[in-house]
Amino acid sequence: MPGTYFHHLFGETARTLQARAGSRASYARREAASADGRDALTEREHAFLQARDSVYLASVGPEGWPYIQHRGGPAGFVRSLGENRIGFADYPGNRQYISQGNVIERGRVALFAMDYPAQRRLKLIGHARIVAAAEDPDLVARVSHPAAPPAVAAFVIDVVGFDWNCPQFIAPRFTRAEIEDELGPLLIENANLRAELARLKGASA
Repeated sequence: MPGTYFHHLFGETARTLQARAGSRASYARREAASADGRDALTEREHAFLQARDSVYLASVGPEGWPYIQHRGGPAGFVRSLGENRIGFADYPGNRQYISQGNVIERGRVALFAMDYPAQRRLKLIGHARIVAAAEDPDLVARVSHPAAPPAVAAFVIDVVGFDWNCPQFIAPRFTRAEIEDELGPLLIENANLRAELARLKGASA
């Protein structure tokens, strides 16, 4: 049972509030399961991440402010790099380098991975590093998508903990591709019916 995620994120104030709400005992048991220092990713977590076409990446700036950035790409842009390591390519953007700077300075990140249609959410924390293409071209190529422009670097994250969050209040949302997949058979059937109707009208004229 994953517990390292809670062990690192629960402060004393949060634990006090949990005690008042009656949830402390349950979370304490989960924290106690974090003896090995990390929550081991299973095939379930790796498969979920590799099916995503976007994630939200949080880092902490030099003044302690949190910074959240959306990262996206074709489904599978988040790559499994073995055991508790994941990564994704970093492509040229607006050249602000906020996330890169925060990772270089502090290294700690959090990820939200959302499956809106199924109302599922995976939260992860880990230690991140930036690997430049010139430093390790094979690694950067491994996390790059063949149809994308050349990546300048890779974000490599060693996951420390994770939690499957409550699905309550996750509004189902669908991508254009998902909608087209659902509507495709209906559109074909509609076109066939229109063609048949036109044929019948022509035959009765």
